[in-house]
Amino acid sequence: TSAFVNTRIDWKETPEAHVFKADFPGLKKEEVKVEVEDDRVLQISGERNAEKEDKNDTWHRVERSSGKFMRRFRLPENAKMDHIKASMENGVLTVTIPKLEVKKPNVKSIEISG
Repeated sequence: TSAFVNTRIDWKETPEAHVFKADFPGLKKEEVKVEVEDDRVLQISGERNAEKEDKNDTWHRVERSSGKFMRRFRLPENAKMDHIKASMENGVLTVTIPKLEVKKPNVKSIEISG
């Protein structure tokens, strides 16, 4: 693993879903993997390859990180594990996990006699 391990990922909860967003500039969707383990763990991983060096090149600065990265998130009980969707557009990965509908209790009024 390398410094790229610290991939920053946003996680927001809407009334309908949990939404994860991550920036992966320069990566193709084939280079990023989204998996869910049985114990409700979302895993986002992949690898950014280092640029090939040419012996005639002179590097003045190397700040872009390369190597493997992986982030794991334990999902809450209300996540619909079998309806997860992932998409990648312009280097931004979006993973959407719908929430289970919370059943509202059926309330029946009882008339008080007396």
